[in-house]
Amino acid sequence: MRLLPAGRTAVLVELDDAGQRRRLHQTLIEHPAVGTVDLVAAQTTVLIDVESPAQLPGAVAHVQELVAAGLDGVSERAREAVGVPVRYDGLDLSDVADLLDMTTDELVRRHSGQQWTVEFAGFMPGFGYMSGADWPYRVPRRHTPRTRIPPGSIALADGFTGAYPQASPGGWQIIGTTDATLWDEQTDPPALLLPGAVIRFQVVNS
Repeated sequence: MRLLPAGRTAVLVELDDAGQRRRLHQTLIEHPAVGTVDLVAAQTTVLIDVESPAQLPGAVAHVQELVAAGLDGVSERAREAVGVPVRYDGLDLSDVADLLDMTTDELVRRHSGQQWTVEFAGFMPGFGYMSGADWPYRVPRRHTPRTRIPPGSIALADGFTGAYPQASPGGWQIIGTTDATLWDEQTDPPALLLPGAVIRFQVVNS
């Protein structure tokens, strides 16, 4: 673990791996440091933001105590899976299947036949980075990013699946599309793909 200053009221906690980050993030949600106003998780980091500079040393000490006590015994909360309907009609579906040395049918089966977890959010409001319980593949980004990826696109890059809530430039490999509402400012919370959410992709016909 490394603790890095991030301005006057925040500290960035770097962990060894995503599993440790998940356990620390969950523990900080349930047992926050005094004065915590925000927790921002990424792949292997958690940013802790507190109300005032005077509370920052206490937040640092709190993290150190939690890690020293051990996070291995922290069990992740069981969550009900959210179904996301997907048409596997993406522009890069065949190319990705070739990269992974499998048929498109096998790629669809492997992608839709398992549980995905939203590890963290970023890039744009409502964009969730999802890891698969049984997804060992790392898919390279496109050599030339597209200037516009349509909203609802389901895409792969590195070890993650992502879903584009809005149209955006991007270099991820598109394998499908969904009509699910991924971001709606009129709802609370506005994002469907919240960190920690469990996702099941459901195959639908075009």
